[in-house]
Amino acid sequence: MAESAQPATGRAEAGRSKNTVAGRSKVLTSYDPRTGEVVGEYASMGAGELTRTVRSAHSAEHWWAALGFDARKRWLLDWKRAIARGTRDLVELISSETGKPRLDAAIEVTLAVEHLDWVARHAGRTLGRTNRLSASLRRDSTGTIGHLPLGVVGVLGPWHNPVLTPMNSIAGAMASGNAVVFKPSELTPGVGAWLADTWNHLAPNQPVLQVVTGDSATAAALCRSHVDKLAYAGSNAGAREVAALAAQSSTPLVVEQGGRGAMVVQVDAKLDAAAAAAVYGAMANAGQQPAGVRCVYVADSVYEPFLELVADQAKRLRPGADRRASYGPMILESQIEVVRRQVRDAVTRGARLVVGGLDSIREPYIEPIVLTDVPEVSSAVTGEPVGPVLVVNRVATMDEAAERVNAAENPRTVAVFTRDVRSVPEFAAHLRSELITVNSAPVYGVHGPGRIRNPQVLREFARAQTITEKHPSDQITSGTFEKHPRRLRVARALFRMRHRV
Repeated sequence: MAESAQPATGRAEAGRSKNTVAGRSKVLTSYDPRTGEVVGEYASMGAGELTRTVRSAHSAEHWWAALGFDARKRWLLDWKRAIARGTRDLVELISSETGKPRLDAAIEVTLAVEHLDWVARHAGRTLGRTNRLSASLRRDSTGTIGHLPLGVVGVLGPWHNPVLTPMNSIAGAMASGNAVVFKPSELTPGVGAWLADTWNHLAPNQPVLQVVTGDSATAAALCRSHVDKLAYAGSNAGAREVAALAAQSSTPLVVEQGGRGAMVVQVDAKLDAAAAAAVYGAMANAGQQPAGVRCVYVADSVYEPFLELVADQAKRLRPGADRRASYGPMILESQIEVVRRQVRDAVTRGARLVVGGLDSIREPYIEPIVLTDVPEVSSAVTGEPVGPVLVVNRVATMDEAAERVNAAENPRTVAVFTRDVRSVPEFAAHLRSELITVNSAPVYGVHGPGRIRNPQVLREFARAQTITEKHPSDQITSGTFEKHPRRLRVARALFRMRHRV
């Protein structure tokens, strides 16, 4: 479920729990994956602490829900401003716990703040009570529909975007009137604690947002804690584990699964822009983004120039720990080995190395790797995309490109590059993908149920409630055993007119 911390050779174990003194609680230590230095130590909370946290969240939820949309909006905008004022500290903490370059961390914080601002300002109009009129010809009833909070929402966050991805759920749940118990990744506990602290400084006596730190046992305890809904973002394997635990208590679950997608480059595409997007989509955050680009399918007539542009851009990138580095380290040793196996499998099956190779893997860093002529059965295409590896394959037609995209087990996103934007809907109709982007590669937070600036992120954490009022002119449903013959005759006549009987 939670990412087990398997650090690269020579580094301290990241995110491991350890007993400091016999009989005392475990301590979760966070390490900088670039240097192995300790970033901070946090409690590794058990089931008892989880129960007390959820209980206090239920108490705070009653106060928070009673405030209404306008008051919650003011609180959330104050919290947004507190996060924005602390951007420099938060960026430094993200960079320390994930190894991201500061620029990437700053982009993440900026998008998270913008999302918080959006949900705060749109919750009332999205979830507030609105009038609804019966669609029937008789207009026999009128009604309104509104949305009420669920109660307490548990959020399980990933490490790769430790602010932006969980903020999708945290902000949506809070704006909808719920209290939140947030369990950050065991690799980024400091980021989660920082977010909770900024809220607590605003409302020290109202724990509407609380953080629980720990390893996979803590995450499992949250899943079993009988919260009103769980939100999980992470791998497919983790989603299956969370779903199994949530099912034990019949807890509703919303899952935001990642997965780098495909890119299709048509003959009329702007090749330099497409190449830049492909390289960034595959290699941002060392290829550890929850979205982005894994495989590019290029029209045969532009394949050679496109591949040259990709190779040129990829060769300019340099991983490292300094400010000039393009991206940081691989945070999990197990993922380094996955990259090694996939590259080896592709080459064994006849793929051609364009940039880099097995010697590009210098733990904890992996230099850019670009492969072409990769068989679709290779694990470099079918396996989990976890590193700065890009596959570029040529296709004879766009129909072939669609077939290759659809052959993937779960083709979540497809980026289409073309100058003829009007032709995209027709091409997209042949794809099984959830999200199609045009002339851009999805990288940050625009996939899954937690899409940025999407009203669905608010509705996920509220329950709809309809209030209807019977209209006096109702000719059929009198609501009693007394049926008036005249009303029945009128109803029969209206039925015949409406349905041409």
